[in-house]
Amino acid sequence: MKWTPRRLKFALNWYPPYLGAGVRVDRVSDDWLELDVSMKLRWYNRNAVGTHFGGSIYAMVDPHLMLLLIGALGDDYLVWDQAASIRFRKPGKGRVQAKIRFSPDDFRQIRQLTADGQTYRPEFDLKVLDESGDVVAEVHKTLFIRRKDSAP
Repeated sequence: MKWTPRRLKFALNWYPPYLGAGVRVDRVSDDWLELDVSMKLRWYNRNAVGTHFGGSIYAMVDPHLMLLLIGALGDDYLVWDQAASIRFRKPGKGRVQAKIRFSPDDFRQIRQLTADGQTYRPEFDLKVLDESGDVVAEVHKTLFIRRKDSAP
């Protein structure tokens, strides 16, 4: 099956771990440049003190950089998450959201830096925001990207 942004959104919204955490992919742009994700605070995703469970906050942003890059770069590339860290800034209450963005230049740079078979490990910073626009958590991710035809 060929993945499209619409199919990806549908699949993620029915992905059992996301259903269980209350994570919702609100939008995936047709050009793979943007993805919006959110999570409402519900009885089943609260922690012991009544705020968002930290694991669910991380899960809501976990795979999306990788999935957008796979969609944009196509089958010629190997893309996977290599490392991540999260820093919680304030308790998550109500609805939290993240907006993941690439530019066309990001994709051009990746193609350029991997054209000779080299591995590229870009780093990205994401913010999870509450309804007031305050930062609830900051996520730092490192991805691994290489052309498949250059595998050892």
